[in-house]
Amino acid sequence: MVVVILAVGIVGQLLASRLRVPSVVFYLAGGLVLGQAGLGIVGLETFGDGLTTVVGISVAVIIFDGAFALRFRRIREASTASLRLVTVGALLTFFGTAAAVRFLTGTQWAVAFLIGALLVATGPTVITPIVDVVPLREHVSAALETEGIVNDVTAAIAAVVIFEEVLLLEAFGPNTLFAFVERIGVGVASGLVAAGVTYYLLHEELLPGDGQRSARFTTLLAAVGSYGVANTVSPEAGVAAAATAGLALGNLDIPHRETIAKFTEDATLLLLAFVFVSLAALIDVDAVLSLGFAGVTLVAVLILVLRPLVALMSTIGAERFTWPERFFLAAMGPRGIIPASVATLFAIELASGGDEQAATTLLGAVFLVIFVTDAVEAGLARQIGDLLGVTPMRTIIVGGGRVGRSVATQLENSDEFVVIVDDDEEQCQRSREAGFTVIESDGTRPDSLEKAGIDEAKAVVAATRDDDINLLVSQTVIAKFDVENVYARVNSPENIDAFEALGVTAVDSPQATAFMLGNEIERPALAHWMNDIGDGHDILETEVTSSDLAGKRIRELNEEIPGGCLIAEIGRGDDAHVPEADERIEYGDRLTFLGDAYAVEQALKRFHPHD
Repeated sequence: MVVVILAVGIVGQLLASRLRVPSVVFYLAGGLVLGQAGLGIVGLETFGDGLTTVVGISVAVIIFDGAFALRFRRIREASTASLRLVTVGALLTFFGTAAAVRFLTGTQWAVAFLIGALLVATGPTVITPIVDVVPLREHVSAALETEGIVNDVTAAIAAVVIFEEVLLLEAFGPNTLFAFVERIGVGVASGLVAAGVTYYLLHEELLPGDGQRSARFTTLLAAVGSYGVANTVSPEAGVAAAATAGLALGNLDIPHRETIAKFTEDATLLLLAFVFVSLAALIDVDAVLSLGFAGVTLVAVLILVLRPLVALMSTIGAERFTWPERFFLAAMGPRGIIPASVATLFAIELASGGDEQAATTLLGAVFLVIFVTDAVEAGLARQIGDLLGVTPMRTIIVGGGRVGRSVATQLENSDEFVVIVDDDEEQCQRSREAGFTVIESDGTRPDSLEKAGIDEAKAVVAATRDDDINLLVSQTVIAKFDVENVYARVNSPENIDAFEALGVTAVDSPQATAFMLGNEIERPALAHWMNDIGDGHDILETEVTSSDLAGKRIRELNEEIPGGCLIAEIGRGDDAHVPEADERIEYGDRLTFLGDAYAVEQALKRFHPHD
């Protein structure tokens, strides 16, 4: 069964990679096929008493990996939204879900609060696959990932406290809050100690053998070790310990960071496939169906009422979030391993204690929400992102120096999605401080470009100060990736021919500087206007691809586009010129619009009404 589950999980990963769909959808489908809803060959008896241990250690590694990748600078990208999502948003989800469960199913408040606590969790198990296939701006992905890590921890601990203190002991008061804080404290302390010991061993080079291998295994030990120690002291404190250890080590200057990150990522993929398929196989279909209309209404309340309300409250005043991005945040609340695993274990205890009804309600509500949110929200994440326009084609800039950052600023002022790739730590830090999405890696390597999202790129700019590096980047992009538009900064004019021979649009850096200086001297007003593109005005170019527009005169088009905007140029083949009023445009012409930013945007919508 272990081999079968692993095979199903790995096939799910391959399908997800091929189809660009979050892998959790295939895990869920594979688990249902193996479980009682399908072949019936995987059930609780498959794992015996080992389910808690297997799931627990796997969750520790998964949460550690998610936290390790969550740098404080990323959290700051969406600090206001992230803070609200894990505080006000979590509380609203908790109480709102509990109230809905209570009034829709008629179950006791203790069970309703238990379900409410579990369904606060989204988690890296479902958010990371979404972020992997949906190219999002940094502040959006940071908000989702921060919410997933923090709410996984608080949801797991809150659920344990409610189960032990409220449901079993029927005691609710100061001790309940104390038990919650105690578990958080034990977890944080254990995680910090594990991170501190690991940091010391790595920096002092006290580990035997190969440094990279030792670093990988020591870091893995920090994840599962902190989890084990914390859980021994206080049940479910291990989740907080693993998250704390990962967050601490991820934000410390440790050697072999890249190999550690790759190792934990691979381990997470394997464990995620195994655990999610296994838990999906344990879905009690009868319990889910027993909820009937109440279950459908509960899911509707969570997806259509609570989640949008949480997203709206969390992004009020957060100017970086556009309305489409807020709608996307509202549509992304899938639930993962934490509610599935904890609900399964609690249901077993409730059933063995004779409370079959509570166990059925718990399993039915939790698994129904997991199934629907994963199938709809995670499964359609890419389509939802495309529909809302939050998945823009990106421009990758290799080189985060002054030139690279200047180009990135100009592009982002025109609402382009820019990713900077550089292996210089100082340049990366400056780019991050300027608010750009940064991949700290070697831009000449194909895997670095893939990490930057070159599959979603409409253009690549090689902007380093070294012509050899720029040429190598250009060759790699053209030879290995299907990117039509490649641009390069050329620092030595004698190298222009080498770039142009590849079909790269080369910009002679000395000549460009001379051109800008000439503009400043002879046309200062226009030069300043051009330098401030995006500050209330814009210049954009579009291609005529509509047969309805081809053949019209410029005079006719000017009557259809808003004031404050004009057609400044027509590009036709190798020719570019300022059009006459009676000139007719042709199919394939490239029109340049110049004017107020809003007017230019509206003019482009006339040519591309569905964008």
